[in-house]
Amino acid sequence: MDDADEPELRLSPATFESIEETVLGRRPHLTRPDVLERTGVDRERAHALWLSLGFPAPADDDEVLFTDDDVEALRTLAGLMDAGLVDPGTEYALTRSMGRSFARLAEWEITEVAAALLSDGGDLDDAAVETLLEGALPAVERLQNYIWRRHLASAVGRLLATSGDGDAVPMAIGFADIVGFTRRSRGLSTDELAQMVETFEATATAVVADHGGRVIKTIGDEILYACDDPVEAARVALVLADGHRADEDFPQVRVGAAYGGVLRRLGDVFGEPVNIASRLTSLARPGRVLVDRPLADALRQHEDEFRLRRVRGVSVKGYTRLETWALRPARGEDRQDTAAEVLDALSDLLPLPRRTTTPG
Repeated sequence: MDDADEPELRLSPATFESIEETVLGRRPHLTRPDVLERTGVDRERAHALWLSLGFPAPADDDEVLFTDDDVEALRTLAGLMDAGLVDPGTEYALTRSMGRSFARLAEWEITEVAAALLSDGGDLDDAAVETLLEGALPAVERLQNYIWRRHLASAVGRLLATSGDGDAVPMAIGFADIVGFTRRSRGLSTDELAQMVETFEATATAVVADHGGRVIKTIGDEILYACDDPVEAARVALVLADGHRADEDFPQVRVGAAYGGVLRRLGDVFGEPVNIASRLTSLARPGRVLVDRPLADALRQHEDEFRLRRVRGVSVKGYTRLETWALRPARGEDRQDTAAEVLDALSDLLPLPRRTTTPG
């Protein structure tokens, strides 16, 4: 299709005003002096907070740019800080962080919506866009609030973990991440990148579940999983590390795993094993597994299945001499077993072409 034939999102100036009113909840009707008078916040502070949120300042005091919601937002921000709930030294850092985060999210959302609306090849008129916004905006707003609250609950859990509150339980934690993800992603199309990540996440989830574990979270090119049984956690690590050799559709990964007391809160996990597993992942070579001393000790009674080799201690963030062991299968036949497991997981989950692989 020529560029001239590409569908367009054509909106009139009147529609832009209508969209603004729909999104903001009401039409702007206040000037800067109006906002300052209603909030009682001094001009310099209000100006700094507004800019730190990423919003452009009004051209002059006569420009009608604000709504009652802006008044309430400024009053709330100032109130939180005046009440001591936010440190005065970090108030602008907080608002800048919030502004940047929501700006990126809004940009992504509107780009995706526009692409979806134009995907059928037809142009969109004013009425179609307004109808969509009126229907979708409340749902998206509720979803964002829900996601924020879930992340807030997880943050509380992390705070409890670091303060020593709560009851920790013994658990094995593993991190697996895609090797060279940033470099590889530059050479892939959007669809190819999405397929690679989907293959990684779906296969890893199936393998972890098959060994009685749980995928705690996926973070783009990385997964965090947990197993009550350290042996099963080690088996998962070896399967994932060997996945690329088993099938080229599965990206090459490296794995770090640790064992110890972990605090569980609302589906997330916190504690030293989580931190150590993350550090070990960054140290592991492609297609390899590194484990900490407690996990290595737990695996020693399974010499028929695992081989452990002491690696020279290293200093990483938070640990001056982190004791590390390289984990491998004890027998060459195990590589064939792990390869078959990855292939089974892929074939069950994704309609990908299979390659004939001869284990080496």
